[in-house]
Amino acid sequence: MTKSVTVLSLCAAGSIAALGGWLLLQAQEPREQQLPENHADCVIFSSKRDKYAGWAESRERFDRSRLTMEVSARLKQAGDFNASMPSPPADSRTGRAQNDVWNKSGLIDGPLFSAMRDSGVRPAEKTNDFEYIRRVTLDLTGRIPTPDRVALFVTSTDPDKRAKLVDELLASPEWVDKWGLFFGDHLKNTQIVVSQGTQIRPEGRNAMYQWIRNSLSENKPYDQLARELISATGENSWDDGRLNWMIGGRVTGGPVHDIWDGQAKRAAEMFLGLGHMDCLLCHSGRGHLDTLTLWGGQTSRMTAWGFAAFLAKSTIAIVRVPGSTDPNNYYWAVRENPAARGYQLNTTTGNRPARQPIGTVNTVAPLYPFSNRGAAPGENAREALAREITRDFQFARASVNYIWNEFFYRGLVMPLDQFDPMRLDPDNPPTEPGWTLQPSNARLLKDLAQRFVDDGYDLKKLMRLIVTSEAYQLSSRYGSDWKPEWEPLFARKLVRRLLGEELADSLVLASGIPQVYTQQGVTVNRAVALPEPGRPPANGNFLLSFMPGNRDDEDRRPDSTIQQALNLMNDGFVINRTRETATGVPQTLLARALQGNDEQAVNTLYMAVLSRNPTDAERAVATAQLRGGAGTRATRGRSLLWSLYNKVDFIFNY
Repeated sequence: MTKSVTVLSLCAAGSIAALGGWLLLQAQEPREQQLPENHADCVIFSSKRDKYAGWAESRERFDRSRLTMEVSARLKQAGDFNASMPSPPADSRTGRAQNDVWNKSGLIDGPLFSAMRDSGVRPAEKTNDFEYIRRVTLDLTGRIPTPDRVALFVTSTDPDKRAKLVDELLASPEWVDKWGLFFGDHLKNTQIVVSQGTQIRPEGRNAMYQWIRNSLSENKPYDQLARELISATGENSWDDGRLNWMIGGRVTGGPVHDIWDGQAKRAAEMFLGLGHMDCLLCHSGRGHLDTLTLWGGQTSRMTAWGFAAFLAKSTIAIVRVPGSTDPNNYYWAVRENPAARGYQLNTTTGNRPARQPIGTVNTVAPLYPFSNRGAAPGENAREALAREITRDFQFARASVNYIWNEFFYRGLVMPLDQFDPMRLDPDNPPTEPGWTLQPSNARLLKDLAQRFVDDGYDLKKLMRLIVTSEAYQLSSRYGSDWKPEWEPLFARKLVRRLLGEELADSLVLASGIPQVYTQQGVTVNRAVALPEPGRPPANGNFLLSFMPGNRDDEDRRPDSTIQQALNLMNDGFVINRTRETATGVPQTLLARALQGNDEQAVNTLYMAVLSRNPTDAERAVATAQLRGGAGTRATRGRSLLWSLYNKVDFIFNY
């Protein structure tokens, strides 16, 4: 095929690198973590063990650093393409050298750069303007910037242009799209909880999807958002999206205690980062968690029951749709029953070990483990739980850590939901032999969480603080002396593969050829705005190869695969966006590019797809290909555009 021959010749010339080597960046198979099978019914020693214990091995391999080193080695330097733009102002960060690399102040930069200095690690240079606008636009809105916005930003003489860009992005509707997807994933908003067979149905999922988006649009304080989910009561989960969070915790096959435990597990993981609560709801930590968590190893099953007991006066019930004869046509009600007996120790069957009386204790009272407070007389127990969780400083710490990970591709505590409450405070470090502070920078985590509290749990203020920090603005490039064990210092930008949704939306934006997605009652023109990934919408199969998970028992994965490479090369979604004409589109990217001479066409394509100009070497080879070779000029232009869609610096956020 003519296109393939043309692209191969470009690759052979060594300038375009259509595949960019990206396919091999994560080809190594992870080594199997060997663990004793001494408690087969516990998740730590079952098929889920990698989530709990596998981190020790991955921490040694530092896969993020390996990926970053391989991608950054393929990136072009700022100086190679700056000359194609009007000269940046003298005080621009584009290409500006760093002076005192460690003398940084501020809530984020002070602790991070001090830690780098204490470790003798030089930070990477500051990223240039081309890379910064692409990076922050992807992180805040889920797609690349427009060429006009890149040009305006890079040539601006305003010393505050980066902060002003951030404010612009935070105020955009695209921010709601991107972070609606994140919180849909985080809160596990799905139409069916596959592992339990709980049918929330598209109507319920769509209601929660819209509630999340509305909450973000009004910049609802995050503690309020969490309280509303935990305490929601109502009769129709299709009308009140908040109810579906409780319904998603439903567990089948056992006594009602299993449901309360399942809901407690969700609350602990999502809002407190305490994944080990799931373990403690089965057995005390001693003998099971001793080597994983200081807190967990000293915590009893009774403590976990006290946490779950806040949910023991709640019930969820199926409500048939009035007038419908279809037995599967129903929504859910979430009700509170003050007269319920509460968390009784009277089970011998179900998904967890038997719950039996301990001495004279037959009923466990609600008791929050970190405040030793329960519900006040006559108080709704779930409202009490919501209050205790969101007043707990651990809520702020866990929330900040989840958000930090989205921008730095690594949390201050890893794994994100495996916090050890006894190893977090830099002013009160653990004294037990063999235990150290858990966060990679405990002072930063504490101070950042406190700022989140002081700012009224404002998500936009938190994000603004992060993306305007000097640490966020470091380059992904580094010298050959980089050591992967420096990764927790955040001395360089760690790269990540774009989400499938981000790739799709960036392809649409760059090409000028729109896409409409329809998913069970919702029609949108952005992939990140879909109600649920992992469930194919019309025309959306391209997205599934990028492993979006199922918001239940399959997490979203960042891996690169053969199928992804094949889809980027051959899928109709991509091929159709190399055309110079498209139905209903006045002018595509390629058509606009081909209106200019060959050099102008190359510049236009590079800026639209890669948010930068080509280097002199890239421009020379690309213009030569446009001037001659097989096929028409339009055909050769398609091949060039196709190769840019497959370059490393399109596929990764660096």
